[in-house]
Amino acid sequence: MALRMSTLFLRTLREDPADAELPGHRLLVRAGYVRRVAPGIYTWLPLGMKVLGKVEEIIREEMARIGSQEVKFPALLPREPYDATGRWSEYGDLLFRLKDRKDADMLLGPTHEEMFCLAVKDMYSSYKDLPLALFQMQNKYRDEARPRAGILRGREFIMKDSYSFDIDKAGLDKAYDAHREAYIRIFNRLGFEYVIVQADSGAMGGSASEEFLAVNPNGEDTFVRDEHGYAANVEAVVVPQAPEVDASSTPAAQVHDTPDTPTIDTLVESLNANHPRTDGRSWTGADSLKNVLVMLVHPDGTREPLAIGLPGDREVDAKRLEVQVAPAEVEAFEEKDFADYPMLAKGYIGPGVLGSEKSSKIRYLLDPSIAVGSAWVTGADEPGKHVIDLVHGRDFTADGTVQAGEIREGDVAPDGKGTLTLARGIEMGHIFQLGTKYAEALGLKVLDENGKLVTVTMGSYGVGVTRAVGVVAEDNHDQYGLIWPRELAPADVHVVVASKDEEVFVKADEIVRGIEAQGVEVLYDDRRKVSPGVKFKDAELIGVPTILVIGKGLADGKVEIKDRRSGERREVEVGSAVAEVVAEVQQS
Repeated sequence: MALRMSTLFLRTLREDPADAELPGHRLLVRAGYVRRVAPGIYTWLPLGMKVLGKVEEIIREEMARIGSQEVKFPALLPREPYDATGRWSEYGDLLFRLKDRKDADMLLGPTHEEMFCLAVKDMYSSYKDLPLALFQMQNKYRDEARPRAGILRGREFIMKDSYSFDIDKAGLDKAYDAHREAYIRIFNRLGFEYVIVQADSGAMGGSASEEFLAVNPNGEDTFVRDEHGYAANVEAVVVPQAPEVDASSTPAAQVHDTPDTPTIDTLVESLNANHPRTDGRSWTGADSLKNVLVMLVHPDGTREPLAIGLPGDREVDAKRLEVQVAPAEVEAFEEKDFADYPMLAKGYIGPGVLGSEKSSKIRYLLDPSIAVGSAWVTGADEPGKHVIDLVHGRDFTADGTVQAGEIREGDVAPDGKGTLTLARGIEMGHIFQLGTKYAEALGLKVLDENGKLVTVTMGSYGVGVTRAVGVVAEDNHDQYGLIWPRELAPADVHVVVASKDEEVFVKADEIVRGIEAQGVEVLYDDRRKVSPGVKFKDAELIGVPTILVIGKGLADGKVEIKDRRSGERREVEVGSAVAEVVAEVQQS
């Protein structure tokens, strides 16, 4: 039955909402698909539900194609399973925690590995029951500190999460490959540009891990790729350890007065003016060893200082560092922290006091680009002093390395073959091999063919369902409004009556019935007291791919068909309007 705009629960807006940051977000609100309730929380209106339902149906079809079965777990969950896996504390402030009337701890599910594990444990006990793949589409809850971009990063959202259960790693590999192919088909059908990148598993744990990123300049994720096909999220880029260099000809380290040089720029200027290099080239920031201090806050509240040494022309990438130290959170090293460590000379910190065995007892990690045998200019641990020709391995050591330095355009790829370019993307899917982490924690074991209990190995596969609607909106719009791909549009054709003449409405009703009889979905603007100009603007804003205009041309036996994407218009005989519209829908 046609959606009639005279009764449809819809209000379009002419002005952009004040809180909307991105074009697609603005248009979804203006066109009446969603409405904001609170930061990161949205109501889905009838048009939005139509699009959301089509996204869900695509996902269901592709999951069924690989034999995955649909279930649905509650969103309100008990604490105990999440204690068993450690995630009650590891999730930190992201978790929505609450108590019931009996004072029992509960949570709103951020993800459901624990529930899937326990359900399979409750029902299956033999290798004969495996392999198994289950999925659900369920509301998830994460207390994001900075929800943004409307439905792209919310505190309540719908995710498709699925899990595979196998007796061994070989079975997991097969399940992983099947889900990967299913995801390729899903995202091809959703119709936006995406790239598959190596990724970090984060708080989920596991080994093999890939993300499907929608390529978008407004995306929160930065990824790299090269001309040979390498692609990775920046958090997953592994910078190789720089090979050791010969330091036998490097002179002994010398401490120099470098007053008023607390920054890399001021240091370089002072060195070039007062301590020129013997090889004739100028000092640069890349010659200096910068030591950055941060404070790690562990889930139990413990605070631990950490020092990171990296070339002075590079910065610490906050996201890369967060992945390396998870589940701890990273905070700035503040003045009060310096007061607790008086041996640190702010602005002139060097490796002399850093390290778990040194006077500060501060753990000291180096960027892998700092080669053993390489010589550096760095702080001398005294105000106004730096040391030149301090050699790694000869004059100082560290507690280890950390993959936390920023990745730049033009860097060499980890395999040494290509040159990296940077781009932005929106995470749409994440697949990874969990292994036995959650099954071990929750006792998910089955009897193998020899009657021995073995731990089930798992894979985890997620798709952002509500996020998909936002991504498609960001990729499919113009200055006038949304332009939905045919497979996701809330209707196949938007019929606009551009007249107030009752005879025109009668004919339009007849045409709409004829189109519907052919199985084509219709959004029918049958509002009698709304001007044609407003109707045309609403049709462009809402973004149905085919628009049929029935108006003044009817007197000459003509109606107009408009392609929303190309803007092309053509007149057709009123008697062939139904056939023409159906043909256009079926061809695109």
